[in-house]
Amino acid sequence: MFEHIDFSYLLATYGYLAIFVGCLLEGETILILGGMAAHQHVLKLLPVIGYASLAGMLGDQLLFWIGRYFGARLLPRLHKQQAMIDKVTQLINTYPLVSIFSVRFLYGMRLVGPLVIGASRVSPVKFTCINLLGALVWATLFASVGYGAGEFLERILGDLKAYRLPIAVGVVGLMAVIAVVRHYRAKK
Repeated sequence: MFEHIDFSYLLATYGYLAIFVGCLLEGETILILGGMAAHQHVLKLLPVIGYASLAGMLGDQLLFWIGRYFGARLLPRLHKQQAMIDKVTQLINTYPLVSIFSVRFLYGMRLVGPLVIGASRVSPVKFTCINLLGALVWATLFASVGYGAGEFLERILGDLKAYRLPIAVGVVGLMAVIAVVRHYRAKK
């Protein structure tokens, strides 16, 4: 079924768009794959980082403003996220600048964090500046991990062109397993 799909063409044609949309929603998995595609010269590393940074920042800005205007009504309705909301609130009260920068790196806080920060009345200018810096560091880190993974796999497997689809499926599967394990650990 997949032997007729030109994965390189799909990556080259839609790769940056996929990175942008993926980083608006979740980010890490698509960003690692984007870094691997950059290693294979299907995409370029700096645009991968640029699109991911922009999408990550815009997504968090949107959540910040939602929290700013609707946080008082919205946050009490997120009962299942209350532990995360409390953690982010405590982090903001103790280390406001660090919380803005690091919330995208903390598992389970990527969506709730900017909402809580927006509701906390942190200055929009302060949030935007630190959010931009955090998005750049985040995108650079995960794209570089993907680039390094591509280099490592190429040393082991040789030319990765024939392995692109299985590698992509494997990375997505690995990230899904990690998410499930973290989810069950968080419940305990």
